[in-house]
Amino acid sequence: MTRIGLLSDTHSHIDDRILYHLQKCDEIWHAGDIGDLKVTDQLADVAPVKAVYGNIDHATIRTEWPSDIVFQCEGKKVWMTHIGGRPPRYGAGILPRMQKIKPHIFVCGHSHILKVEMDKKMQSLYLNPGAAGYHGVHHMRTLLRFVIEGATIRDLEVVELGVRVKGLPE
Repeated sequence: MTRIGLLSDTHSHIDDRILYHLQKCDEIWHAGDIGDLKVTDQLADVAPVKAVYGNIDHATIRTEWPSDIVFQCEGKKVWMTHIGGRPPRYGAGILPRMQKIKPHIFVCGHSHILKVEMDKKMQSLYLNPGAAGYHGVHHMRTLLRFVIEGATIRDLEVVELGVRVKGLPE
């Protein structure tokens, strides 16, 4: 059993509320637009981190984290990238790679729109955790938590971190 915390689009922001909700996670996945390595450093103090860089991330972050990763978790193949689109309108180049990789779980960020959907055609669970930071057009800051246990993905929770208020730190 592996407890996962999934977030994206922090845009350099990390706070106690985010860290609190990730405390019981075995792994933390960050789907890009990290903004500052202090974010992934603080997440790594809580649990091991898997992350990808996003379109706003500078060269230092791009040296530390890849643009996308494919890995196994509890026997499930996971593909994580920042800009992925959404079913059935995946981003440029995503669909051919999905057909080749055949992930059980496809994770992306970028849109700042929380979305969880089973793509029946691709037989893949699509996860976009929305945005945990303050920068962007989203209304509510969010992250996801769930458990992978063997063939089962269970206990999916949407964690609302609070309203993104104009004028607060970005």
